Amino acid sequence: MSNLDRQASVTVCGGRGFVVAEPVRELLSPRRVQLGESTEVRRLLPNLGRRMVGAWAFVDHYGPDDIADEPGMQVPPHPHMGLQTVSWLHDGEVLHRDSLGSLQTVRPRELGLMTSGRAISHSEESPRSHARFLHGAQLWVALPDAHREVTPHFQHHADLPVVTAPGLIATVILGALDGAVSPGTTYSPLVGADLSLASGTETRLPLDPDFEYAVLAMSGEAEVDGVPVLPGSMLYLGCGRTELPLRAESDAGLMLLGGEPFEEEIVMWWNFIGRSHEEIEEARRAWTEGSRFGEVHGYAGAPLPAPELPPVALKPRGRVR
Repeated sequence: MSNLDRQASVTVCGGRGFVVAEPVRELLSPRRVQLGESTEVRRLLPNLGRRMVGAWAFVDHYGPDDIADEPGMQVPPHPHMGLQTVSWLHDGEVLHRDSLGSLQTVRPRELGLMTSGRAISHSEESPRSHARFLHGAQLWVALPDAHREVTPHFQHHADLPVVTAPGLIATVILGALDGAVSPGTTYSPLVGADLSLASGTETRLPLDPDFEYAVLAMSGEAEVDGVPVLPGSMLYLGCGRTELPLRAESDAGLMLLGGEPFEEEIVMWWNFIGRSHEEIEEARRAWTEGSRFGEVHGYAGAPLPAPELPPVALKPRGRVR
């Protein structure tokens, strides 16, 4: 999904400066962003004071929205570089098109994974005939320097592995959880999992103490390590955990995000992740001039124009020890 913010700011992320090396309970509130005419998203990452969780660099939660008489999601063709996009739905459908010629409808609890590598463009829209409700999350994974020029590609996986316990079904979206491994391609150690909890469930989820984690609340009423999380909020958990206590007051849906702290500092602006202001500037120029990112065919509308890029280059923060 695109960042449609017309006042997009340049953000320096990554490095260990913001990583908490011990377990914490840091509740993050979203920033509301309009996405097209009928979809509002709650942006959890990047967040004031919390820029990344492992390689996860961008998290939007949207819905559930009643789009029975609305066009639903309508995101025109737009570019990406240096990242992977993850489409994850609880309700509705999203039709993906990209400059490689991919055409795929992504449905609830199916993985739509686009690796932009050096350059790609895509569009996302609700099909003309669509379900009444639209509810899901859109996430980005930053590519490490060794892989950020990888050949762009799109993957769709309808069947994903699950981990079960009494009252819990955990679908492994990316990476590995408790021995179950997603078929989605990853380029750094991480995990993304969808957690479905039945009302009254109390359980503990095994974690990797070397990872930092966060939990995104999708629906229902649940407690994560004793902290109530409401839909559209996210709880940052830090590192050093071997398990995570979960409790559901009602049927609830959560997303577990985690990974090894991202060592490299990155520069993120609009729909690009690079390593310098100059790289971002060149990518914006390439999109504006119609080169490098290819063309999306079949979308009924013009490509998304790039916003103005702030003129002042950001200096790297340096590592905080």
